[in-house]
Amino acid sequence: MAVTFFDVNSAAGLKKLDDYLLSRSYITGYQASKDDITVHAALSKAPSSEFVNVSRWYNHIAALLRISGVCGEGSGVTIEGSAPVTGEAVATPPVADTKASAAEDDDDDVDLFGEETEEEKKAAEERAASIKASTKKKESGKSSVLLDVKPWDDETDMKKLEEAVRSVHMEGLLWGASKLVAVGYGIKKLQIMMTIVDDLVSVDTLIEEQLTVEPINEYVQSCDIVAFNKI
Repeated sequence: MAVTFFDVNSAAGLKKLDDYLLSRSYITGYQASKDDITVHAALSKAPSSEFVNVSRWYNHIAALLRISGVCGEGSGVTIEGSAPVTGEAVATPPVADTKASAAEDDDDDVDLFGEETEEEKKAAEERAASIKASTKKKESGKSSVLLDVKPWDDETDMKKLEEAVRSVHMEGLLWGASKLVAVGYGIKKLQIMMTIVDDLVSVDTLIEEQLTVEPINEYVQSCDIVAFNKI
């Protein structure tokens, strides 16, 4: 089924094309075709990054043209450069399928730029949420932190102290290597490494609300940050 786009070099036309490509990888079908080449050639220059979906599609087609070319036939596409942008796109049946399309006219009418269906809205929301989550993960930094964990006295069971510390689990927290360091008068402290995701773990909150409260404070008298480095 052929599709028609209007004035793709204007902001309004690019916005319509961007919306159209939100849930599609190609202009028609599931592989690059002559329809993609037609629309690609109609664009006078690479679209602004403001139009995320068009930019993604444009760069992909440009790469295919440089590397391997495009051989898919497509379903047919028309670019109307002088016609005003309307709320609907024209859908016309391909020549080869005229007979079949004539029997299915009602089913083949497509409003590409009209009101979204519930399914299209849901798909768009899921895609936006996925992109947002992916961006957040990429932006989240990590830090390496060295803690001094001090017992109450020389009678504190340091093995149980370390077990109590490592029993704390939360998203974005990973315990690392540890060792006992002599403080004096027979007392030793635990030095332990941990890696944290900055957006998920606050070291101050970890110490105040986890490591120095019951039941862990049965063994832990205090905690201090020895080193804090961004990874």
